[in-house]
Amino acid sequence: MASSRQHAAPPAPERAPVPEPTLAERGRTLIKLGRIGTLSTQSRKQPGFPFGSVMPYGPDEQGRPVFLISSMAMHTQNLTADARASLLVMQEGGQSGEDPLGSARITLLGEVWPVPEAETGAVRELYLGRHENARYWVDFNDFGFYRMQLADVYFVGGFGVMGWVAADDYGRSQPDPLVDCADGILGHMNADHSEALVLLARVAGETGAEAATMTAVDRLGFHLRLRSGERMHGARIAFPREVRSIGDARTVLVEMVRAARDGK
Repeated sequence: MASSRQHAAPPAPERAPVPEPTLAERGRTLIKLGRIGTLSTQSRKQPGFPFGSVMPYGPDEQGRPVFLISSMAMHTQNLTADARASLLVMQEGGQSGEDPLGSARITLLGEVWPVPEAETGAVRELYLGRHENARYWVDFNDFGFYRMQLADVYFVGGFGVMGWVAADDYGRSQPDPLVDCADGILGHMNADHSEALVLLARVAGETGAEAATMTAVDRLGFHLRLRSGERMHGARIAFPREVRSIGDARTVLVEMVRAARDGK
């Protein structure tokens, strides 16, 4: 019988589930981190076919993407004929080395409409806060702001982590509180405390771990990419309490490493 080649994560030791943010929270975090996605509109020239465009965006307070687009662009002409569209945003860098399928991504589905004139001031400030270079063309007569009104959301967190998220749940959720400092935490831990990460992995049950890289961190815990002999795999480790700032993260990680060392 042929061996199975199912799309799944490699086997890992049986461990109790580790708390994680909801898919809605993770989706909001990814949308806040991102700057550019792929906007797919309904082709006016070839009805029934999706038309993909590289699209900078800025999320509003409900995580709805806002676009600054020209009336001459093909995607804008498509939206004028049919407002239905989707936006795909992928995690930059990724958690899984060079495999993009192991990285997080999110697809937002909805209708894209011009932003009402009464709201353009606030939307302009929001968008230019993320895309400063757009000041060079924001006032051109053919450019205007558009916003996606969400109908549904699909989030993929990597191998084996995926699901639909109701648009209302997505809108009510918030990005992770560590979203703006996560890169600094990852860089510091991987550069200066790699041995401590291996120790934490072993204490958490990954007894064969020989090398560890922190690939993601959030208010409830962090992900590690581990090497055990020739095997590369992932593990998640929970924080003993919720972490909401870089200072909190530093304090909790020091406590965890100290406790791991004292328990040896």
